[in-house]
Amino acid sequence: MAAEKTTGIVLRVIPFSETSCIVTMFTRDFGKVTTMAKGARRPKSPFEAALDVLALCRIVFLNKNPDAMGLLTEAKLERRFRSATRSLDRLYAGYYIIELLNSLTDDGDPHPELFELSNQVIEQIDSTEITEEEVGFTLLNYELKMLEILGHLPMLTKCVSCGREKTTIARVSFGLNAGGILCGSCRGGESNIVSLSPDGLQFLLEMVGGQIGEQSRNSDNWNGQRQELFNANDNQNSQRELEGRESLSGATVWNPELENKELVDADAAGMEPDRCLKEVRRLIHKYITHLLGFQPKLYKFLGNL
Repeated sequence: MAAEKTTGIVLRVIPFSETSCIVTMFTRDFGKVTTMAKGARRPKSPFEAALDVLALCRIVFLNKNPDAMGLLTEAKLERRFRSATRSLDRLYAGYYIIELLNSLTDDGDPHPELFELSNQVIEQIDSTEITEEEVGFTLLNYELKMLEILGHLPMLTKCVSCGREKTTIARVSFGLNAGGILCGSCRGGESNIVSLSPDGLQFLLEMVGGQIGEQSRNSDNWNGQRQELFNANDNQNSQRELEGRESLSGATVWNPELENKELVDADAAGMEPDRCLKEVRRLIHKYITHLLGFQPKLYKFLGNL
């Protein structure tokens, strides 16, 4: 029986007896592990009150076998989540991260990148460096990166069913069952469709890097056009090429200068980013709910974020 050393985030602490408890942690090297902490509930516990939800600890545990519960022998506190005493919204945000880690990861399946991401985001939420308004954006960014690491990030630049590139500026059909956007032809036979505005899709693409799928300078795929809008060197040529293509196809001509001005005006008013953030968060919440098969319990407590 080998003694394993690692760093972990405490996800759950369940009383087992008068003196012991069962602790579930998401660790850097071993993924999610559940261990018995004997004597953890005693007044003078050898764990020095380190076993607190959202705390970061250095631990030593005996790993019997993958199908049996390990034995926690040592836990040293590295960082405690102190916002629990200052902000209820930040506490709910931290608990939401814990719920996602519990629900979307399997026991004994290590994801070092996800551990580092989770640790960093919990620290950000707990700090005073970000405002209450920024916590919601931080959670959305965490959700998207988590989905990417776990292989669940949806397809956003092409129809997930037929592979057809999106070439028009119109509301987007996002298929929860399909796992991405759908073209008009493929949408008909699908259920669980969520409508997303073009600005909402662009906001989402920018958050995930806007680089899913191959892009080319002369491509008429929708995401490529939007990327050209923000490319200062090619802006003049991109506008002329786009207007020519739209005119030949009989579609409404998209005016990048006008749209860019509208985006700037909306940003100045402080309205457009907030609207897009709320729209994308609703979409991702529905998508995660569909992946899990149930709605996370903490959703209803995140209304103020």
